[in-house]
Amino acid sequence: MTTHEIAPRTGVAFPLRQGQLLKVIDPFGIQVSDLLAYNAHDVRESISNGRTFDYEETIALTIGNRLWSNRSNPMLTIVEDSVGRHDFLLTPCSEATFRHFYPEHPVRRGCFGNLAEALAPYGIEPDMIPCAFNLFMNVPVAADGTLQVAPPISKPGDFIRLRAEMDLVIGLTACSAYASNGGSFKPIQYVLEA
Repeated sequence: MTTHEIAPRTGVAFPLRQGQLLKVIDPFGIQVSDLLAYNAHDVRESISNGRTFDYEETIALTIGNRLWSNRSNPMLTIVEDSVGRHDFLLTPCSEATFRHFYPEHPVRRGCFGNLAEALAPYGIEPDMIPCAFNLFMNVPVAADGTLQVAPPISKPGDFIRLRAEMDLVIGLTACSAYASNGGSFKPIQYVLEA
C-alpha cells in the first residue's frame, strides 16, 4: 500500500470506495487535517456535523462512531483511533479566518481554499463545503460553552482509520491555521487500504 503525503498547508481530493479504509497519519505530531466527504454519485450529499452529533449523541467522536450525511446516511465509521481527540465544531480556516484571527500574519486561503481547489474537478463548488471533521484538532469546550483552540495532543505516528460506508469523494488537508497546529505546519500522510 502506498503512503501519500500532503505537503504543509495544502489539500487533496480522491475517491474512496464503499468498504475501503482510509488511514490518516500525523507523521510528526501536533498537526490537524480537515476531512470532508461527499457521496460520489451525488455530491449534494455531504458530511454533516449536526446530523452526526444528533445520531451519535456525542461531540467526542472516536472508535465506533459514524460520521453522517446531511441526508441522514452513514458515510464513514471510525474503526481505529490512536488519538481520540478530534473536532467537528469549527469550519475550515479561510482567508476570512486569517484576517479575523491572525491580522499580524499574511492572509492565506487556508483549508477552505485548498479544499475548494482540490474538490472542483468533482463538481463541488465552494458553497458546498460544510464544516469539516478536523482530525487531531483539540477544541476544549468549557462548562460555560466557551471554545478554545489548543495544540493537538497527537504524537508522531498517531493515526485514525475510517471505513467508507458508501462510495465517497474525500477532501483532506494539512491545516494552515496557526493556533490549530501549535504554531507550526507539517505534512499529513494517508493510506488507502482495500
